Amino acid sequence: MRVTVVVVGKIRGELSDAVREYERRAGRYWKLDFIEVHQESARSMTPSQVKDAEAKRILDRVPPQFDVVAMTRDGTGMDSPAFAHWLEAKMMEASSGVAFVIGGAFGLGDAVLQRSRLRLSLSDMTLPHEMARLFLAEQLYRAGTILRGEPYHKG
Repeated sequence: MRVTVVVVGKIRGELSDAVREYERRAGRYWKLDFIEVHQESARSMTPSQVKDAEAKRILDRVPPQFDVVAMTRDGTGMDSPAFAHWLEAKMMEASSGVAFVIGGAFGLGDAVLQRSRLRLSLSDMTLPHEMARLFLAEQLYRAGTILRGEPYHKG
């Protein structure tokens, strides 16, 4: 099963090394792609227009047969073992793939939310997209170790 993570914007700053490290680690367990789409400028657009423009870019990069998971603060929370077993169930269903989507500064557009089969929360708090990307990459890595019975997950 393929796992794709589509994010609005590029990783910048001090978290970039940590993000890249966990993306590399997660790639040991999943056929994994990380796709960055252009972040829209809000200077000449409303927040709704920004979200709509970013949503179009996001959905253009998601294969039509993939299950879309919208990463959003108001989504369902899962602990790490539940997340690992959810991914395992997707593999057992012979799903073509899962696309996790992380929005930009204004969140995700309606088109992405309507296409999503699941809305998943990493935290009740609002996270910068770099932090959300780091958390998701680490959880994908952790899920792989849980499913293989490796000692990384102590919880």
